[in-house]
Amino acid sequence: MFSDAEQNSNSSNKKSMATGAILGAIVTAIGFSAVVYTLFNQPDGENIDSSRDSKEPLYWVAPMDPNYKRDKPGKSPMGMDLIPVYAEQDSGNGVGPGTIRISPEVVNNLGVKTGRVELRKLHNKIKTVGYVKYNEDLLIHLHPRVEGWVDKLYVKAEGDPINKGQPVYEIYSPALVNAQEELLLALDRNNRRLIRAAEERLSALQIPKNVIAEIKQTRKVSQNITFYSPQSGVVDNLNIRQGYFVKPGTTLMSIGALEQVWVEAEIFERQVPWVKIGMPVTMTLDYLPGQDWQGQVDYIYPTLDARTRTVKVRLKFNNKDQLLKPNMFAQVVIHSENQQPSLVIPRQALIRTGSQDRVVLALEDGRFKSIAVRVGAQDSNSVEILEGLNDGEKIVTSAQFLIDSESSKSSDFKRMEPENYITQADKQKSDWQSATVKGVINQVDRNNRILNISRGPIEKWNRPAATMDFLLADSLDINSAKENTEIELTFEVREDFIIVDWSLAKTNQHIDPEAKQQHDGHH
Repeated sequence: MFSDAEQNSNSSNKKSMATGAILGAIVTAIGFSAVVYTLFNQPDGENIDSSRDSKEPLYWVAPMDPNYKRDKPGKSPMGMDLIPVYAEQDSGNGVGPGTIRISPEVVNNLGVKTGRVELRKLHNKIKTVGYVKYNEDLLIHLHPRVEGWVDKLYVKAEGDPINKGQPVYEIYSPALVNAQEELLLALDRNNRRLIRAAEERLSALQIPKNVIAEIKQTRKVSQNITFYSPQSGVVDNLNIRQGYFVKPGTTLMSIGALEQVWVEAEIFERQVPWVKIGMPVTMTLDYLPGQDWQGQVDYIYPTLDARTRTVKVRLKFNNKDQLLKPNMFAQVVIHSENQQPSLVIPRQALIRTGSQDRVVLALEDGRFKSIAVRVGAQDSNSVEILEGLNDGEKIVTSAQFLIDSESSKSSDFKRMEPENYITQADKQKSDWQSATVKGVINQVDRNNRILNISRGPIEKWNRPAATMDFLLADSLDINSAKENTEIELTFEVREDFIIVDWSLAKTNQHIDPEAKQQHDGHH
């Protein structure tokens, strides 16, 4: 028995250990979150210290809660120092909700690996176990058609091999004796109709044809009739012994063929849609390691076991060497394949959260985003994607959980079309207004790519003619611009007026042939 002091000491120690474990878990979580935030929020090609020295932070956030923002340094609700966010960080993550940018150095350090979404047939290997049994289509049961006594039994034990035509048992039966006497009586009267009726009766009682022929030749009645095996195989369910009295309905024995066997296996309820009759099957057995048997699915049972939630399937295998024995334990693999190709990703790329399945999409320029997907069938290596991905897209297959932990904080988990994540300006392109108008180039500032143009009126905007400066898009050749040249230009209203396309006006007579050749070559 422990004293009160010892019990108090033990209780105090337990409380201290529990408190230490909780504090350790909190510190670990805080440290992990801080590492994640540091990795994913440093500017491309720079570290945080150099960014801090060069530019002022936009705001400060809590390491474990990016939604907690302050305009000056301080402490988070958990007592952690707030982390500064700089312009490079904010712009890198502002392409779309949940989109994060990671520098190539960090990608390499994290061991990020990517794969492609493929359109192919999903191959599933369903592994299960089963037991070898006779092919019941080739299993024969022997029953007598008369009552009598088994005077001699040629088969002594179950499992004994037997060949077709080999004697099985001898029986004495008064009914068989009477049937033979009827045949002899018909022969004595030379009545063909009676002879044929007597022969048919003997045949109906399973008297072999050679015995009937012997009776007709010797004109003698056999007291004991020998019955023979109708097929080769092994004896099973031997229910009689020599001297037994038998009658119609008695199961004497069964003879099973081993040239082909069945294997009865079970599959889970969720695997049933994958299995079809005729699918290939591979089987291995412990007693013959290294040897495989190839078979196929022969039948799928129509009922489900309510206790185990499994369905039985029957598999068929050739067994010419008769190495497969009934009741042997076997491991089987059913090779299932989708009939139609589907979108497939590596299984390790899928992130399961219980309420949502998602993957990390690898965008261009070191950007990543977590998106939600709808999952279909899966095998040991791949997962079918029903919604959320397109063929050929790049996804993260390694270190995706670390990236997802950062992206999922602000992600809407919706996929973005390619034009939505090229640049921030491209994202707003649909909102830009554009117009096409004729004008004359007055001045050309080649260093700043600025053209002073006297343009004509813009009827759709109800704007009169005006002389103004235009910026030339990077895709157009500034050297093709000549002063006093009439052009037809298309411009967009962004922060400035940007010329995105141009051509020489049909009435133009001022542009020299060299400039025109350069301009036409550009287009």
